Amino acid sequence: GSGDGTADLARRSGARLVHCRRGRGVQPAAGASRAKGDVLLFLHADSVVPAGALASINETLAARPAVMGGNFRLLFDGDDKFNRWVCGFYRWIRQRGFYYGDSGIFVRRRAYRALGGFRPIALMEDYDFTRQLEEFGETCCIEDPPLVTSSRRFRGRRPAAIVAGWLILHGLHHMGVPAPWLARLYNSERRAGGAAGGL
Repeated sequence: GSGDGTADLARRSGARLVHCRRGRGVQPAAGASRAKGDVLLFLHADSVVPAGALASINETLAARPAVMGGNFRLLFDGDDKFNRWVCGFYRWIRQRGFYYGDSGIFVRRRAYRALGGFRPIALMEDYDFTRQLEEFGETCCIEDPPLVTSSRRFRGRRPAAIVAGWLILHGLHHMGVPAPWLARLYNSERRAGGAAGGL
């Protein structure tokens, strides 16, 4: 649905473009349905795959057959105190089995199929999927090279409000609040630069 020429740029760059309806859970599932490989990588548009990243996935999975998938160590490209704290926080939560789509989720196709793929939910689709993946089997985090993602979402916003937004969304999700309601909260707060944006 982008009107900024992204689709044309992707085509000219040689990417295979998949059209589907809007939706955070719908889109990765649509991409996976067209992919051909034995390993799937789900990557956010504002994240950059470093040189050697794909080889690292292949080498890791070849050397560790029990590993079903995982992600990359995540670095944000901002250079202020909050961005440095977020990088450390993401590393800390990953040690406890929590990670998100902005860190580049990869998974063996057979594991993805066994889990039923990404559910077509409006928000928290990556969190939902990685919780299932963690329960399904062993995962890993590739430390080197790290994935770099944009810190644009944090600019001009108070760190305390950002963290509060994360906690609120996770709390409501675990209380069973429907994903469409969470998505409306997320989108309205993000547009306003408030608490929930920047997840």
